[in-house]
Parts: sequence; C-alpha cells; structure tokens
Amino acid sequence: MSISTALSNALTGLTASSRAAGVVSTNLANILTDGYAPRSIELTAQGDGRGGGVAVVGVTRNVDAGLLSERRLADSALGYNDAMAGFLTRFETEVGLPDEPSSLTARIAAFEASLASAASKPEEEARLTEVALRGAELAEKLNAISSRIEAERTAADTQINQAVDRVNTLLSQVQTLNAHIVNAKNFGHPSASFEDQRQQVIDELSDYVPVRSADRGNGGLALYTPGGTVLIDGRPAELSFSPSNVVAAHMTEANGLLSWLEINGVQITSSGANSPINGGRLAGLFEIRDRLAVAAQTQVDATARNLIERFQDAGLDTTRAPGDPGLFTDNGGSFAVADEIGVAGRIALNSAVDIRQGGAAWRLRDGLGATAPGAPGNASLLIDLSAAIGSTNAMASGDLGATARSFSGHATSFVSRVGQQAITVDQTLSFAASRRAGLKDIELQQGVDSDEQMQRLLLIEQAYSANARMIQTADDMIQTLLRI
Repeated sequence: MSISTALSNALTGLTASSRAAGVVSTNLANILTDGYAPRSIELTAQGDGRGGGVAVVGVTRNVDAGLLSERRLADSALGYNDAMAGFLTRFETEVGLPDEPSSLTARIAAFEASLASAASKPEEEARLTEVALRGAELAEKLNAISSRIEAERTAADTQINQAVDRVNTLLSQVQTLNAHIVNAKNFGHPSASFEDQRQQVIDELSDYVPVRSADRGNGGLALYTPGGTVLIDGRPAELSFSPSNVVAAHMTEANGLLSWLEINGVQITSSGANSPINGGRLAGLFEIRDRLAVAAQTQVDATARNLIERFQDAGLDTTRAPGDPGLFTDNGGSFAVADEIGVAGRIALNSAVDIRQGGAAWRLRDGLGATAPGAPGNASLLIDLSAAIGSTNAMASGDLGATARSFSGHATSFVSRVGQQAITVDQTLSFAASRRAGLKDIELQQGVDSDEQMQRLLLIEQAYSANARMIQTADDMIQTLLRI
C-alpha cells in the first residue's frame, strides 16, 4: 500500500467517524423526544477503483413497523373507550348514587316518604307542603338528567366537528411530509427528520381514527383504516361534517336532523361495529351522540312516562275534568304516547299544587280540581296517591325489561343499568390503557439506549484515534522522505 493510499483511507475513516459521532450525538440529544427513532450509520468498503477506505452509505432510521402499527391501533382503542367512559361517568354522576341526597333514587324515596307522612296526618299543612316540594324536586331531577343527555349529545356533535377538521389537517400534513421524504430520497438527502415528523402526525391521527400504513416506495406512505377506508394514497381523503348548534332529544342521524360523516362526499356509517372508522375517538363521539345517549334518553323518558301515567289514571282523582293532567304533567298538560321522546325534560309537578307557582298544597288532600279545602282529616286521596307510586306495573316503553315493578323499582333498574354500563366501559378502558402502555413500553425499549450510544461513542473515538494516528504516521514518513 502506498503512502497516498494509506492517507486517503485514513481520511475516509476520519470522515466516517465524524459522521458516526454526529449520529450518536443526535440520538442522545433526542432521547426524550416523542416519535424520534434511533439512527445508525451505514458504512461500506470502497472498491479498488476508488483506492480503498470506507464510504458512508447513509443514515438508517430504525423502526419496528409491526410494533408501531399495533401501538397505533392501541391508541385508537384507547381514544374510543376514553370518549365513551367520559360520557358514562358524567351521566352516572348526574343520575347519582343511591346514598347521595340529590340522586334520582333518593328523590323518589323522599317523595314516597312525604306521601306516607302526609297520609298519616292530612290536616297538617306542613306535611302537604313537603309532598309538593319533594314532588317538584323529583320532576326537576328527571329534567336535569334529560338536560345532561342533551348537553352531552351537543358537546359530542361539536367535538365531532373539531375532530373532523383536525383529521383533515393531519392528512394534509402527511401528504406534505410524504412529498418531502420522497424528494429527499430521490436527491440523496437525509429524510429521517421528515420521517420523525410524519410519525408524530400519524400518531396523533391514530387517536381519532384507527390507521394502518402501506409503503408506496421511496419513502411514501398510504394510510387506510382496518375497515377499508382509504385516508391517503397520494392525495388525502376529505372528511366533511355539518355541526348542529343544539342537539335536542328528538334529533337523530336516522331521521336526518343530525349530520352524517362523509368521506370524499360519500356518506358512511359512523358508529357501531360495521363503521369503517370504528375504533378511534371520532367513532366514540358518534357512538355517544347516536347510540349511548339516545339509549339513555329512551330509558329516562320511559321512567318519566311511567311516573306521569301512574297519577294520570282517571279514577285516581275524581275532581279532575276528563283529559286534565294528574299530579305530574307533560309541560303542564296531559301526557300523550306520541310525544314520549323528551318527556323527561318536560315533566313537571302540576301547578295546582306547586306552591312555588301559586298552587295550593291542600289540593294534594282534596283533589287537583277542588276549588276549596275539604275535610282536613280526609286522607283517602293521599293514601291512593301513595298506593299509585308503590303499585307494580310493567314499563310501557323503553328497554328496562317487562317485569312489573313499583316506580322506585323501575328507577332502581334504570340506575343499575347506568352503573353497569359505566363499569363495563371502564373495564374496557383499563384494558385498552394497559395494552397501549405495554406496547409503548416495548417501543421505548427499542428507542435510544444511552448506554449503548455511549459505548458506540467510545468505539467511534477509538476509530477516530486510529485513523488520526495513521495520518500522523503517513505525515512522518513523508517528512522523512523529504529530508533524504
């Protein structure tokens, strides 16, 4: 080997060592950067035609594509269940636990107790007033539950619109980064930084929509959902949605009063197991708006209907004119079966006995249609009212079962259903969170290892020193030759 060849080889070694040190430095500097994949330098021996030595082929970004794909699907499952668990937790809080004074079951118990107390001493005005107050509180509790459902559906509709806008933005960013990566690879420039950015964008996207990726060659990626919807393959898909300012109880996607999700102008099923986007936060929000909250509204409406109809029976209070409402009304009037949707939000204590609206509590004893107080010791109507709420019957609507129960029994069944749903989704959420955490932990283990990088740095230092020593030796030999 000639001196010039040895010098050339040593110079290529110094260049490679310098480049390798830069890669290690970058790895260590980004050890805590989310979405950063560790780099490694790729070297090859130069052929005889180039005088030998080593050449830098490039810098490789090390990613386990299979693990990354599974972790993203876990992100989607976590987002989906997190959205639903949040709704059910808030709804369960609104309904209340049995031991809470403001819960639905506690309000029913207080109303029943006040009726029994008033029936024992019908001449005491305070006890009649207590019945009126507790009845109004029961109606207001049902109003509050219905209002919570409508508020949650409205919030979900708003969040869907925000999510759709964000998904469109992220898909546009993926398209831009795809172009940067392809151009960089075509011109032999580094593309790892662009790939890191793209991974972060797709990671955020996977919270909204489950995604799988396919390599389209030279660095470009196509994204699609497990359900088969293409999100980007060259050009990004465009999601569209029209939000509603307020979502009322009667408004649904099925009757056309709420917007569907469209992808490239095609209407898709946006919730349920058959949805092509099923599994992400976006699908979870549709699940809340169109299924979970609608089912909850149906149940609370059936409960309110049962309460109204118990006291609307014509034979219960003969002082009422035909068609007049009973103790509980549908927005001041009688209940009609055709108007059941949203009745929980309209139920109210009859204004004839509601002391806050100028009513008279003595009508609870003497009849809603009475024009003057009757015998103060007559407890027959109060006893009948107490019997009406305690008698057993089957729900005329809803899906809480056909078993005949007292009103408190039906309410307990409703509360139990809410609690069971919350527990089930919470368990699913815990599993999804554990699975995601496990995959993320494995992913982090495959990330930048500071110990390994420091070991590499020591080897690079040794290689650098060896090549520098070779250059010094070649220089000494040349100087010796020049002195001869």
